[in-house]
Amino acid sequence: MIARIAGAGARGILVALLVTTPALMLPDTVNDANQITMLVALLAYFLTFVEYNSKYPSIVEFRDAPPFNRLRFASLFAIVIVLTLILKHKTDPSAISNALTSIGTIVGNAMDFPFSPVRMIVLMLPENSDFARIESVRVSAGMAYLISLVSMVAFLVLVRLLNWPARKGAFNVWVNMPLFDPTAGGDVIHRLRRDARINIVLGFLLPFLIPAVVKAASDLIDPITLQNPQTQIWTVAAWAFLPASMIMRGIAVGKIADMIGEKRRRAYAAEKNSENDADKKTMQPA
Repeated sequence: MIARIAGAGARGILVALLVTTPALMLPDTVNDANQITMLVALLAYFLTFVEYNSKYPSIVEFRDAPPFNRLRFASLFAIVIVLTLILKHKTDPSAISNALTSIGTIVGNAMDFPFSPVRMIVLMLPENSDFARIESVRVSAGMAYLISLVSMVAFLVLVRLLNWPARKGAFNVWVNMPLFDPTAGGDVIHRLRRDARINIVLGFLLPFLIPAVVKAASDLIDPITLQNPQTQIWTVAAWAFLPASMIMRGIAVGKIADMIGEKRRRAYAAEKNSENDADKKTMQPA
């Protein structure tokens, strides 16, 4: 019990730290924005603590199948930290921020080709945006997208080469997938594979769809200018992280479907062998 409470508290502190990182690191932050950030951080801490302190699952998937959630959290934390340091370089340059800005410039320019996700988020900006704003968004988008790609490759290695999640023992579907109802109807494997395909397809399409939808909606509402550094950080982080998270979930759900299918085949094979043995015994002469 003590270990569970300590683990839940540590996870809650890390999530709260993630929320407050841009506000703590960036200078000249508005007081109202700080108050909102602290409120969101406290809410994130409370929800995380309640979820992981509970013995039974509620909404967090793959809670007992590390390092799925740890990898996603580390990916988002890395994106936020890197983007914060890049934007902080404008007012408080350092060796680390200078190196990240240089790498981001190279990566952003390399990924900024026609119909690429980086080009789409750059085109999302209003037409009257200055060159500095466009360059800042390009650098941030390039670094965020690169980190998300690295996280997806790392998870794919865990699944294909390190046999996640079977290497940790038995996988409990109810604990790790509390929102999935196996009794809802239809074959479980078919439903899991369908969900996996939907998540992977949406993950590939979202980096293109999000900027397109925002650009189309700019005629009805005020366009997103990303003038505020915190707005830019969270917008770009969500644009890069959400699709990567959906693809990783699709890979994970597909792996679970394969595990259930393999277990079902072994059960059928064992049952068939037992029936054959029984037939052989009945055929033996007395």
